[in-house]
Amino acid sequence: MSQPNTLPTERDAGPFTPASGITRLRETRPVSQMVFPDGHEGWIVTGYEAVRQVMADTRFSSRQDIGVLHEPYVIPGMPVVTEPSPQTPGMFIAMDPPDHTRLRRRLTGTFTVRRMKELEEHIVEIVERQLDELTGLEPPVDLVKHFALPVPSLVICEMLGVPYADREEFQANSARFLVRDLPLDEKMAVFGAMGAYLAGLVTRKRAEPGEDILSDLARQDDLTIEELVGIAFLLLLAGHETTANMLALGTFALLEHPDQLAGLRADLSLIPDAVEELMRYLTVVDVLYRYASEDLELGGELIAKGSTVVVLLLAANHDPERFDNADTLDVHRKARGHMSFGHGIHQCLGQQLARIEMRAGFEGLLRRFPDLALAVPAREVKLRTDMRIYGVHELPVTW
Repeated sequence: MSQPNTLPTERDAGPFTPASGITRLRETRPVSQMVFPDGHEGWIVTGYEAVRQVMADTRFSSRQDIGVLHEPYVIPGMPVVTEPSPQTPGMFIAMDPPDHTRLRRRLTGTFTVRRMKELEEHIVEIVERQLDELTGLEPPVDLVKHFALPVPSLVICEMLGVPYADREEFQANSARFLVRDLPLDEKMAVFGAMGAYLAGLVTRKRAEPGEDILSDLARQDDLTIEELVGIAFLLLLAGHETTANMLALGTFALLEHPDQLAGLRADLSLIPDAVEELMRYLTVVDVLYRYASEDLELGGELIAKGSTVVVLLLAANHDPERFDNADTLDVHRKARGHMSFGHGIHQCLGQQLARIEMRAGFEGLLRRFPDLALAVPAREVKLRTDMRIYGVHELPVTW
């Protein structure tokens, strides 16, 4: 194979599988050199075992302030970056220990399996209310707008103490922030707008705390307002964008696999396994970045200090050396060990919450709408190939 110099953005092998060039790369050289569009000589990692090793080894740093972040895409109008970006306070996914540990530990008690189980009944109620609203609409209906996005937005707003009335503003800003080709000045403007909104919110909570996660954090005097804003931004963005895209894309995938859909409808007890399989099969958060903080060996290759390492989770989750018939959706599969929530110290903090939302969402949707169907040909569904979190922009359905 010729050496890649940019990541493909189109899904030429279908909407649910890696681009064909990525699959070929994983088959021939799962740890491969890559000359980035700006000329940087970095690496792209596609094999399951190598991806897992990168995610587990903190010498592959998550920080973005110790080296220049090299984009693996051609972004029109993107200035040549010559200096590392300063660290954003509170943004612990872009930190290493001990800074990462100090901030993440403030939230681990909030997202325990036990605490999430206590919320499960309320989440089911939110799902059922949204389905009640859906039944009152005249099809065709955009499932993203009327179900997939409202459910996780309602849940995370309640948990964080963010007024749901403000959802349209933060949803629009977060979607804009995730546009891959967004010019840097526009991206900073969106981040600034969200930061200003959240600064006002956490300042009010520090003055008059309530019964929510941001209030609990605001009570901790050793966290600055800037750190509170960074944590709030991260939780709000991750708390609704990822699950919303999984609910919509997962429904699309099931409708495009009628045998799997029929099996699931016939036995709803398969829902927990089906959720894990859909997460593996779809992997809406695909591209992660690491920075080699020293010379490292990976998959028989020497990764030089200072190299940007691009990790492709979708390719890893479709690796046939880890999952049999990996490009096939199988709701009976035991897909434990998938990488959709990451691995290592940065493994998704809210994964139990996401699981509960998806189990309740898919179960309710299949139970309440037994004849749900696409309202347009599958080829007309607008894929989020332009976004940093994959999914569909709209999913017109009928019943």
